[in-house]
Amino acid sequence: MRILSGHFFLILLAGLLVTASAFHSAAAESLNCSALSELPDCAWQKTASFPDWKNYTDDTLAMNSMISFQGYHGQGFLILNVPEKTESFNLYVNGVKADTGNANGLMYVDISEAAKDGVNTVQISNILPTGPDSAVTVHIPYPEVLPGNGESGGIHPLALKLVEDLIGSDVSRGFPGAQLGIVRNGREIYQNAWGKINAYEPDGTPKTDSPDVTPDTLYDLASVTKMFTVNYAVQKLVTDGLLNINTPVVELLGDSFAADTMDFAYAGADPAPGLEQQTAWKREITPRALLAHQAGFPADPQYFKPDYDQSKQSLGDPGANLLYAGTREDTLKAIFHTPLMYEPGTQTKYSDVDYMLLGFIVERITGERLDAYMRKNFYEPLGLTRTTYLPLENGFTAEDCAATELNGNTRDHHVSFPGIREQTLQGQVHDEKAWYCMEGVSGHAGLFSCASDLVRLAAVQLTGGYGPHRFFSRNVLDLFTAPKSSDFGQWGLGWWREGDDQRPWYFGTQASPETVGHQGWTGTLVMIDPSRNLVIAYLTNKINSPITDADNLNRFDVNAYTASTLGFVPQILSIGMDEEGELTDQLVDLLEDMAAGSLKLIPEGADRNHPNVKNALSKLDVLRKWSADCSRPDGLRFADELEAKLP
Repeated sequence: MRILSGHFFLILLAGLLVTASAFHSAAAESLNCSALSELPDCAWQKTASFPDWKNYTDDTLAMNSMISFQGYHGQGFLILNVPEKTESFNLYVNGVKADTGNANGLMYVDISEAAKDGVNTVQISNILPTGPDSAVTVHIPYPEVLPGNGESGGIHPLALKLVEDLIGSDVSRGFPGAQLGIVRNGREIYQNAWGKINAYEPDGTPKTDSPDVTPDTLYDLASVTKMFTVNYAVQKLVTDGLLNINTPVVELLGDSFAADTMDFAYAGADPAPGLEQQTAWKREITPRALLAHQAGFPADPQYFKPDYDQSKQSLGDPGANLLYAGTREDTLKAIFHTPLMYEPGTQTKYSDVDYMLLGFIVERITGERLDAYMRKNFYEPLGLTRTTYLPLENGFTAEDCAATELNGNTRDHHVSFPGIREQTLQGQVHDEKAWYCMEGVSGHAGLFSCASDLVRLAAVQLTGGYGPHRFFSRNVLDLFTAPKSSDFGQWGLGWWREGDDQRPWYFGTQASPETVGHQGWTGTLVMIDPSRNLVIAYLTNKINSPITDADNLNRFDVNAYTASTLGFVPQILSIGMDEEGELTDQLVDLLEDMAAGSLKLIPEGADRNHPNVKNALSKLDVLRKWSADCSRPDGLRFADELEAKLP
């Protein structure tokens, strides 16, 4: 059983309550208050003194007695500091009055009965006698993620069942496995797991003796790492005043970042800028440009391949790689040597190098390696026991981790380079640059976690804090999640945004424009919708499968399955959210559309064993099940008609 740091906070408060002098409300509609012996040493979401909490009398007058904060139903408290000279005052939370009696000193107010999801309001009025010696100070903590205790969080049970059936059916037809975690309104309302830890033997045949995935299984997060290591670290450093994202990188890492740039041009670059221009461009690069993927670096320089021709961005002669690196130290030098492909700020090119470099910046500022910094400043304070880099070096076994590629990084023996891993990867980061160049710890990849840990970590992005811990200011949250420019609404600073329906294949068509998140190449997705206080973590290891298309070595067989598309989860879960209507017919109709659509994805000449055919059969399985359960003969007929068209 996982114990979160916030629970320790409540235990601490319980020890500070002075029960002998406690005073409780007699009416159910009034808030309970108790005396407190001392103020806990922690960060607060809000601290304000009344009246005139802005330290002046605002001429609107009404605002002088009220302040708002973020909270969720069924949880929360305030701590008041009432001066000895204060004779009386009135306290309201969302219109519910507290029985303050003739309290003095520190007072704990349980607001869980009055708290609501989203914006909550505290009002302190009629403080007597008037004057600064009677000012009442209120301290408000951040909300936490509590157990769901059977709450649905507004997720319609039929929508959730359809997601379960689609994943389960795909697993029965060959999909490796998955985890799903959901937080809504400060509650972890759902967690589940499907499939096997390692679904296939290296030769591509099903592995029958693999353990089942559990909610505790760790997944290789791939690029989701970017958000929950570097982005979180940078957001905190900016909040704490330790980093200005507009500071040139040369001021953070030294002038060698520009001065050591090598003089070679990329094939197809027009025009080739020359070394003088290259170094001038690199001196302009800032963390903001790196976060926005507009710094000019190539997408994938493949520092780990000795024979990689950087100019052509493809394999070349033996030893051709001028930027070859096998250690973290050498990799930083290689990034310094790397010329740019375009003038910073003129293009957006998603590049892992941006986040590798940001990770080094975090390390230079903090004096700690990225994994140690994140563990100390985020994972341990949040009580996350299954979130880590290098799991095999941090108390986990291979069987604790969902396997990824079956034959190392060889793409079923179609790829080779010196030192390449050939065994099934389990507990080692799959990403080549993270493993061969960054010793498993990088800002762009390398983090492992489970869905339950990840939704709690992601929930911090909704409020900036958690219980007694403050991580990000509201202004920093807004800065990093706003569109990076008016013509790039799908990008924030690091975060992928829904914007104007610009990422519905990840976040769904019902997601609010301010929804943010990220996807990982191994088959992982996190989405955060602040308008609905919703966090979803859907984790798969979809690359734990064979490759049968030698013309596309990045397309593993089970990429054909609906379960691998990731975005179908938030799309379906949003149907009927916060509604109690009957969804059966609507969902069966949607299943018919999905089944028909699956046939369109089957390539010409495919046989019954083709992954796209198996995916179509999986959709037909679910359609038949739902049609039979709700007595929809038309759905059964439709399924039969579609199957008749299959090879």
